[in-house]
Amino acid sequence: MSGYLSCREKNPRQPGSAHRTLRVLLGALGLCAASFAGAAAPTAEFNVATYNLRLNVASDGPNSWPHRVEAVKALIRYHEFDIVGTQEGLPGQIADLDAMPGFAHVGAGRDDGKDAGEHSAIHYRTTRFDLEKHGDYWLSETPDRPSKGWDAKCCNRIASWAKLRDRVSGKHFFVFNVHFDHEGDVARRESAKLMLRKIREIAGGDTVICTGDFNSTPDTEQIRTMKTALRDAREASAEPPYGPEGTFEDFKLDSKLPERIDYIFVSRGVDVLKYATLTDSVEARFPSDHLPVVARIRLP
Repeated sequence: MSGYLSCREKNPRQPGSAHRTLRVLLGALGLCAASFAGAAAPTAEFNVATYNLRLNVASDGPNSWPHRVEAVKALIRYHEFDIVGTQEGLPGQIADLDAMPGFAHVGAGRDDGKDAGEHSAIHYRTTRFDLEKHGDYWLSETPDRPSKGWDAKCCNRIASWAKLRDRVSGKHFFVFNVHFDHEGDVARRESAKLMLRKIREIAGGDTVICTGDFNSTPDTEQIRTMKTALRDAREASAEPPYGPEGTFEDFKLDSKLPERIDYIFVSRGVDVLKYATLTDSVEARFPSDHLPVVARIRLP
């Protein structure tokens, strides 16, 4: 018996000790793996924005696009927009934004359904989202071709849409982006009805995000129409909205921002974690005559 005990005392690899050591090591590795996975796990949240770029016209002088383009791109990068619906962008402006690494866009020109005229483009991060399909239609009685609608006077108005897949969550959803007419009362009211009809036709019951310059204040019939099917992200935000309510400043730093005309709408069930109207300026100049609006959301 004494020899057997002596042998066990001299052997550090006895079965009981080895099992205990193995359990300790596996437990430590498990904790490390869990901690690493928790730290590195990608978020299923993302930022969606709407931004009227103000078209590129030389008559804007120091506020014309060549003087603003880098500020616009810097704002999009710094605030980490993952999806942004832009309005009024002409082909050259759209190309400038496409030059941002990791971004692509969908959307056609309102004058010919190709490149001519202003766009209601949807820009998205290609590392985060896969594009599955996309299309365009006009805000008119003939939405399948370039056209003015109802009592609109100056120009065609176009809406663009995209079906995207979020690579993080694997979820599919639709983004619609639009620019309502600024003159026709009937055109704005009918455009809201058309938007909801097209959303039903195109997206069915899938999750929808709708961004745009609606040229309409919250008390108007057309905004109330949009809210019959979608939620206003400002009102749905879990945190109090950040920044002013008004979104049109006409390049004036001292603007009282009397009108809120830019919106983000989301399907019921989408979590709006926070919402902001951004007042960034560079050297006492706004990057556009509209303020960008951004919401952080989580898909259902």
